[in-house]
Amino acid sequence: QVQLVESGGGLVQAGDSLRLSCLASGRTVGPYVMGWFRQAPGKEREFVAANTRTGGTAHYADSVKGRFTISRDNSKNTMYLQMNSLKPEDAAVYYCAANDAWSSNNWNRDYAYAYWGQGTQVTVSS
Repeated sequence: QVQLVESGGGLVQAGDSLRLSCLASGRTVGPYVMGWFRQAPGKEREFVAANTRTGGTAHYADSVKGRFTISRDNSKNTMYLQMNSLKPEDAAVYYCAANDAWSSNNWNRDYAYAYWGQGTQVTVSS
């Protein structure tokens, strides 16, 4: 079983940067796929970014391309989300998600991920 714990959320101003972390524990080898989703009040949970343990092309939602960067440190079983040029519409609870297999057709769907963290709040003031 994999446990995911997010950290790094907080209150920032528009234009600021923030880095989220997600620590995966419970196994020696981390999940193959790890990603980030977010959910704002009154909205559905949406995909933000994902990549695999072996690297390769990361996938991003159009709304964050060029501003957010996903990365992983496999030696620490930790995934990061560097968020730059934050906007008020980026405010949400950010969830770390993971799965042991890459879903080529559903990598941006929450049902493709078996493991979830509790979330970390990101608030962006205008």
